[in-house]
Amino acid sequence: MGVRFQKTPRGEVAILPREEYERLVAKASEADEDTGTARIVARARKEIETGGPLLPKDIVDRLADGENPVRVLREWREHGRPEGMTQMYLSFKTGLSQSYISDIENGRRKGTAAALRLIAKVLDVPLDLLVPDN
Repeated sequence: MGVRFQKTPRGEVAILPREEYERLVAKASEADEDTGTARIVARARKEIETGGPLLPKDIVDRLADGENPVRVLREWREHGRPEGMTQMYLSFKTGLSQSYISDIENGRRKGTAAALRLIAKVLDVPLDLLVPDN
């Protein structure tokens, strides 16, 4: 049984076997995923070209798991620095108190937009990495 066309008051419709319909729906879904993936890759390439950070997979996984982004990114930046990237160092570089940074990292405070901008600048990451999606 192939595709059959039938006229209705709303126009002509195609009638096809369920198996064929499901195959077409699956193919369309795969195409949507491919398009979405292509968009994500294109955005990432553009961000990298404009100086965006390349984050290691373990850091991305920690962020995706909901860990505090200020702590995760500070600890990431800590590696390879002789002076480290302690809360105290971040405090010195931003002019924010160490206890304020600790409160942000421990979820007791969200951090003002101005404070998060200062932290993002010192960590050399885009501000949107520090702002959780809620």
